[in-house]
This record gives sequence, structure tokens and C-alpha cells, in this order.
Amino acid sequence: MSQLEDSRKILEDALETLDKQDFYERLAFHERTLETHVTVERDSGREEVFKAFRSQHSTLRGPGKGGIRFSEDVSEEEVKALSLWMTLKTAVADIPYGGAKGGVVVDPSGLSDSEEKRLSEAYTDSISEFIGPDRDVPAPDMNTGARHMAWMMDEYSRIEGKTVPSVITGKPVEAFGSKGRAKATGYGAVYIVEKIIEEEGLESEELTAAVQGFGNAAEPAVKRLEEIGVDVIAVSDSGGATFESDGFSHELLTECKRDAGTVCKTGENISNKELLSLDVDFLLPAAIQEVITEENAGDIQADYIVEIANGPTTRKADEILEKRDVTVIPDILANSGGVTVSYYEWVQNRSGEYWEKEKVLEKLKKNIQEAYTQFTEVREKQKAYGRDTAYIIAARKLVSALEARE
Repeated sequence: MSQLEDSRKILEDALETLDKQDFYERLAFHERTLETHVTVERDSGREEVFKAFRSQHSTLRGPGKGGIRFSEDVSEEEVKALSLWMTLKTAVADIPYGGAKGGVVVDPSGLSDSEEKRLSEAYTDSISEFIGPDRDVPAPDMNTGARHMAWMMDEYSRIEGKTVPSVITGKPVEAFGSKGRAKATGYGAVYIVEKIIEEEGLESEELTAAVQGFGNAAEPAVKRLEEIGVDVIAVSDSGGATFESDGFSHELLTECKRDAGTVCKTGENISNKELLSLDVDFLLPAAIQEVITEENAGDIQADYIVEIANGPTTRKADEILEKRDVTVIPDILANSGGVTVSYYEWVQNRSGEYWEKEKVLEKLKKNIQEAYTQFTEVREKQKAYGRDTAYIIAARKLVSALEARE
């Protein structure tokens, strides 16, 4: 089953649980998808054409929202699947957006900085009539970041003849971005960990965690875990994984990453497979897709899996984990901190009032913990597993948006 078919099947199952199957056709298919080709002048003076896409799944609950990725693997099927997923994610996070996604088929490692800038501008030109503060608000994604968003904002503003910061989020703070955005995804996931600790009456100082990854989302998660007293006993990056039974300090890990290029110089070297199967309270996969599969799900010893990465656990692995009573907090909820603070950035851009980091993170904590509380209530009422619960919540909100228009 393809990624898009899988997403539609999960949505269909959620609607069936709610006895709302009649809404499937209206929710499973996309409002519009654009395929375009952009021409970019290389530094050599040669012109090259790149295929690109922007897909808008739904604007039922607000403007489309979703990232722009630069990757050789970008396809129409991928952006459609991810835009549907974003519709569900914004519904679970309870922010007034729909779902969208876009990308350019390109190997960014072969581009100079100036070529990336020209590509960003050309892509913005090609979708400028498709996006806008009230239509579709892009953001960074795979192989794009804050500077790409600044370039795209400037290009859209040039086309409109005025500064339009609210057309895109994930911008640098110095270019209308939001304070706290860089920490949002990692901190958001750990705010859920904090809520679990509170509800279960646990003592943070007695708990352990393993974090697969040490990138833009994982590194802040490690920092926040340390702040609340949870021992992070294993971390990994592209260089491998490292283990320390007494727990790592965030400062030591960041220094090692900076000086040696990898966190693996800090403790005992272990494999990523070993990291995933450690006996910890919380496992936070924060790197790549499909790392927990039917082959290794039986080896998981964590009590909770909090998914910071997109799609780190396969459906077949879910079935095994459910039978073993491993609690999964799915990506659609656990990593929604990023899109939530993107919403705050959009609000600040539109109002012209900019908030301090503490206010942003305080609002994020309140929002994501309320979303988690709703998640646990529905999970218990429906007797559903984690991922299914999140889809049920999203489907219910989307159906309500349709019913309100009838």
C-alpha cells in the first residue's frame, strides 16, 4: 500500500469508527494539486529546469499549511499524502489550518547557496497565485530552513508589491519569524512527557529516556528532558549512537557534536538497533521514517514511544506494540509543536505584535498538553490504540466542519 493509500485507509477506518463513512469521499481527496516546472540559472550560466509541486488537501478549517522540501524523492504522490497528513495534524493540534505540502525535485547537495536562492525564488514565482496568508501558508521541510523561507517571503512580497510576512512561516527571527520556533518541535514532545509524568504520579529523577537523533527537533528535546530531570542515557546522530548509564549532559553532547562532528565521542558506542531496544521509560525516535518495524517491535522495552520524527513506526509494528502494551504517542500529536508555533508566527505577522520566547513556549505547552488530554480521553472512550485515536480526533473535527456548513 502506498503512503497516500495508507493515509486514506486510516482516515476511512476513523470515519467508520465514528459511523461517518458518508463523509469519506469529501475528505479523502484533495482540493487541488499543482505541478509546475521552474527554470533556474546555474552559476555556470547554464539554465536547468526542475519539476515542482504544491498540493492543497483541505481548507475546511483554515488556510492550507505545510512544508516545502527540496529532495530528489519529491513526487505528486508524496506531496498528496503529506498534505492529507497535515490536515489531520492541524486538526489534532486544534489550530485553524488545513493541510498542504510542496516541493522541488532536486538534489540540494549539488546546489550552491546562490543557486538555492534562485531556485527558492523561481519556485515561489511558480506557486504565487496558489498561496497566500488566507489561502496556503508554506513552511520549511526537508532540506529547507529559515533562510529559504526569508527568500520566498521576499519574492512573494516583490510580486505583491508590498511586504507580506504572513505568507510563510519558519522565517528567521530577524525577518519576521517567531521567537521559540527553533525549540518548538522538541519542546512540544517533551511537554507531553511532562504531562504523562504528572498524570501517572512519576518522579522525573527516577526516569530514563533514549533519543534517536540529535538534529533540529531532537537536540531541544534532549535539553528539555534534562531540564525536567529525566536522564537521557542514549542519543544518536548520523555518526552512530552513544550510551551512558548515568545520563548525558546536554552541554557535553552539543560541545562534542560541534567539536568532533558527532555525539558518539561522548560515551559507549552502541548501534541504533541497540538504542531502540534499551530498557528505558521513554523512547523518542526523532530521526527518520520506519525505524520501528515488525522485525524489531518485539525488542522494544520502553514503556512509552513519543514520536518526534514523521512516521518512525510502521502499521505492522503498531499491532505488535499494542499487544505488548507499549504506549505510543503518535507523530501527528507528538511533533505538532512546530506547526503550532508556526501558527503563532502567522498570528504575530498579521497583528504586528511580537511575543517573547517565554510567552510562545508557555502558549505551546498549554496547547499541546490540552491536545494530549483530549487524546487520552478519546483513547479510553474508544478503546483505540494511539495512532488510531489521533485519526479519530482529526476525523471528528473535519466532519464537524462539514456538518456546520450543511
